[in-house]
Amino acid sequence: MSAYASAMTFAGFPIAALDFFEDLEMDNTKSFWEAHKTTYTVAIREPMTALCAALAAEFGPAKVFRPYRDVRFAKDKTPYKLHQGAYVATGPSTGWYVEISARGVRTGAGFYEASGERLGAIRDAMADGRSGPLLQRRLRTLDRAGWEIGGERLKTTPRGYAADHPRIELLRHKSLTVGRSHGFEPVIHTAGLLDVVRADWRAAKPLLDWLAAA
Repeated sequence: MSAYASAMTFAGFPIAALDFFEDLEMDNTKSFWEAHKTTYTVAIREPMTALCAALAAEFGPAKVFRPYRDVRFAKDKTPYKLHQGAYVATGPSTGWYVEISARGVRTGAGFYEASGERLGAIRDAMADGRSGPLLQRRLRTLDRAGWEIGGERLKTTPRGYAADHPRIELLRHKSLTVGRSHGFEPVIHTAGLLDVVRADWRAAKPLLDWLAAA
């Protein structure tokens, strides 16, 4: 984090941030990146760092992800990510998320990966007669508020559970996320985006609290 980024006040993402990612989609090369690195730093990296700094007192410190893709085992060898994300952890592979890309700004939360033991504990809580319905209610509240419920899911029934379990659709989840898109709404270019992200993360906190208890 540069001294400027740590001290700057968040004022939104400029239109140049969207334009940068649109152009990067067309020319994902080192030569393009080097020619436009200043735009990335000023229009994307530093505003994202300032946004996270403004949220840190309530939610905790964020990790602002590096822009480089890990292409070691990927068929797609393009070197740069087509979005800039940041993440606040509340547990292993669990927490709040925000990103900007050519499609605008998106917020999210949930758990993105779980080991066998941890996933087993989460599924046990989903199956439980008290905590399972509580999770359903919290997800229903988010769904009604316009959030998208996502995550990787099994096509089959997870081992140890009946196919006719009343929460079988939840039990199939290998990850569970919620996301909300703010697209190109004018607020993303203003300081008001800080309040939007803060409100979204507060709305998603009951889900994260449930995961922490599970």
